[in-house]
This record gives sequence, C-alpha cells and structure tokens, in this order.
Amino acid sequence: MAAAAAWVRVAFLAAVAASAAEALSLDVHHRYSAIVREWAGHHSGPPAGTAEYYAALAGHDLRRRSLASAGPGAGGEVAFADGNDTYRLNDFGFLHYAVVALGTPNVTFLVALDTGSDLFWVPCDCIKCAPLVSPNYGNLKFDVYSPQKSSTSRKVPCSSNLCDQQSACLSTSSSCPYSIEYLSDNTSSSGVLVEDLLYLITEYGQPKIVTAPITFGCGQVQTGSFLGNAAPNGLLGLGMDSKSVPSLLASGGVAANSFSMCFGEDGHGRINFGDTGSSDQQETPLNIYKQNPYYNISITGAMVGSKSINSKFSAIVDSGTSFTALSDPMYTEITSSFDSQVEDKPSQLDSSLPFEFCYSVSSKGSINPPNISLTAIGGSVFPVNDPIITITDTASNPLGYCLAMMKSEGVNLIGENFMSGLKIVFDRERKVLGWKFFDCYSVDNSSRLPANPNPSAVPPKPPMGPNSYTPEAAKGASPNGTQVNVLQPSAGFSLKLHFNTNVFIAAALLFVAIL
Repeated sequence: MAAAAAWVRVAFLAAVAASAAEALSLDVHHRYSAIVREWAGHHSGPPAGTAEYYAALAGHDLRRRSLASAGPGAGGEVAFADGNDTYRLNDFGFLHYAVVALGTPNVTFLVALDTGSDLFWVPCDCIKCAPLVSPNYGNLKFDVYSPQKSSTSRKVPCSSNLCDQQSACLSTSSSCPYSIEYLSDNTSSSGVLVEDLLYLITEYGQPKIVTAPITFGCGQVQTGSFLGNAAPNGLLGLGMDSKSVPSLLASGGVAANSFSMCFGEDGHGRINFGDTGSSDQQETPLNIYKQNPYYNISITGAMVGSKSINSKFSAIVDSGTSFTALSDPMYTEITSSFDSQVEDKPSQLDSSLPFEFCYSVSSKGSINPPNISLTAIGGSVFPVNDPIITITDTASNPLGYCLAMMKSEGVNLIGENFMSGLKIVFDRERKVLGWKFFDCYSVDNSSRLPANPNPSAVPPKPPMGPNSYTPEAAKGASPNGTQVNVLQPSAGFSLKLHFNTNVFIAAALLFVAIL
C-alpha cells in the first residue's frame, strides 16, 4: 500500500461488448466500520473519530520496498462467491477485506485487498504465521490452507512462467518458491506457489458458481505486521503483474481485464472483476512503467477553494493507503492554499496525529473547509469529496478537524480518503483509470447489472464441524431491498458475519496498495 488509507470500496463489473457477459464480485469492508465491529463481536478499536483512531489508521499502512522507484480477457463480470462486499476491519490495519473460498473442499479466508501488490497469498502449512485465534480478533477464528487437504491443488513448478525465483530452484520440477518483502516493520511473506480453485459467482443472467484455477502463495513464513494486525489471514494482490488475481482471471477468460472498487464513507465497499466502467465516468490514461507497474496517473493541477494550482506530478492510486500523501511542491501548494482559506483557528489538537494542518471547531459548531479537486491529464476532474477528518471526543463531540494529507518524499499516493464516495474503475485493457460519484449501495443503471443473485448457488461445502457457522443475511431490509445468504465457510472458519450480500452493486472499493 502506499502512505495511508482512508475510505476504500471496490466493485467489479466486467463488460464484454459482443456477448452476454457474466460477472463476479465480492464485498469489502473497513476495519473500523460499524458492520465489522458487529462481525467481530467486540469494540476493541479506538472510538471512531478520536485522535487515537486516526493515528492508528496512518500507522498501519504497508509500504513496499520498491515503491521509491515506482515510476485481454474474454470473460465477463464475476465476484467472489461470498459476494462483492468489502470491509475495512477494526483490528486489521485499516485495509479492506473480503471473504474468499479456495480448494476442494473449500477453505475460507478473510483476505486484505491490495491494489499496490500482485501476489495472492494465504497462510499455508505454517512454519511461522499469525495465530488462528487471538484476543485481538474478537470472535474471529481463522483457517489455514494445506495443499495435501485439497483434491484440486497442484504445485507450480520452477519451469512455470509465473515463477520469479527460478534461481532458487533445485530443478525445473521443484516447487517454485516466492518471497515478498514489504517496507513496513520488516514485513514479509514467503513460501511456495500452488494452484487451486477460487470460487466466484457470475453477475449477469442466471447467477452461477464459477471455479477459476488461481496461482497463489502457500505462505509458510510471515514476518512483521503479518504476524499481528495487518492481513493475518492472507492478502489478495490486485496489481498489474501477470500473477495478480485480475490478470489471472483475464488470461483465463473468466473476466474482462478490468475491475472496479467503490469506496463508501462508512467503511463498506464493493469490488467487481470484469467491470469496464460506464460512458458517464471521468477517466485518464494510466502511466505504464514496466519495471514498477502500479496504477499511476498524471495530475496537471488542483483547485483548492477559489485558488487554482498548476503543478504537474504523477501519483499512484492506492487502496492500501489510508490518507493521501504528496511530495513537494504540490503538498505545500495545496496545504498552504487550504490553510489560507480556512476561517477557523489553527490547533495542534493531538501530537499523535500525522497531519500538519489542524483547526479547532468554531463556536458555531459548523465546519466549512475549502473544496479540493485534482485535474488529471486530459482534463478530467478528480473530486475529493471529504479531504478532512473530524476529531471527536469519546462521546462523539467534535473537537476540531484536520486536512487529511501527509507529506511524502518523492512518491505521491492518492489514498483511500481521496476516493471516498467514488467508484473507481481500473481498466487494464484500455489502460485508463475511470471514476464517478457513486453510492456503493446503489445499482449502476448505466452498466449492465444482473438480476438478484440466487442464494442457493454456492460451491460444494465440506462437512461442518463444531467451529462452523451458517452465515445469514443481516436482519432488516438491505439498501435495495435484497438479501442473499453468503457462501458457507469451511468447518474451521468461525467468522460470525451478518451482512447483506446484495445484488452486485456497481461501485466498489478498495485501492488497497501495500506498497
């Protein structure tokens, strides 16, 4: 991920012009969202809105060691079999998570979604992994993957074109090793590559389960943040490399080579594979760098309140970054313009906050900061719906607010908070980034969306054990009146989720980039 993430959502809607395309999706949530607090059955995180809350968010981002040098599928739309919802989870590093099922019989994982990394890995035949249960997890109990326990698992040999570490192989028939290092706290994951089935569901026509062969990491050894609060049950890479999940789905003809994420303001989002966007979206070309392929765009200027700023720079759009981080001169130009137009009194508020420009709330209690927008190359305007964070006390009384932007050195990261309220389309086929205002709970009528999913369409399930549970739709009507049961997890997975797996909603979440 990059600097800091704020609000992230992902929705994947694919589009294949000539044929009646099908789609796959899943839900994504933020770690501090109310719905996730209900999942975990506890409220262990700092109260939302407090200084400790925002300090914790900024402190949990992962940054890949290579970040400083960052410079066609035939299928339709699909989602994870558990639905296209994504969630920011309370205790797990402010990343967006989704529930995925792997193998035969299927084993279910709660994985972080990261647009800034490529490899999908889960804890597997563990030598050193995060614990399966912990007081920090609340009622959550995680599972591990074992190739020996899945009848559809196969090893990935060193001769595979997806094997990046052939020099470490004893022979071409040996299992391909992998090792990924992240900048945060010497964080890493290593093991061997395997292939197994990932369960997805189509989004158009009569919903049906699709099993897609996916190459992923059997993560035997994790270090640093992966042993604690960041992605303890695995990480799903959404980057541009050939081994990322979107790339594998596109090359296998399962989904079009594009996906979307919708970032809701409550930590609940959407992700849909194969979503190629809609005619009413704004868009800009992606900058493609072969050595460091990130979702990188060019910005030509900004508007802060009544002041126009002309300053060209490139930025990585990163769902794994909580708060936007810019380097000079753009950081200083935006923050000084913002500061000069704020009528409220400057205030430090709390020394733990990572933000330079904070203000106390006026006696009237109203907060009216200057609006901010970015102009991308080609003229499209990227609106920043909520550039500030409001600081409250434990009783939710407003104490002040801050411009939620941080200063970086050399690398510019458009974080989750700048994507709040938007549906973002990562069109890898056309090499463009698209966006538009969107309610993540709404159906995108400008795209071809499916009818209500069939709740009985679920992949085969293993026998259920004493630690199992049967997920159920949340009580009460969902935003669009539809409730669908989610995929029943494997016997060892006792995550007590109670959420709506509503019809595939074209908006979704997540720029999670573990940079």
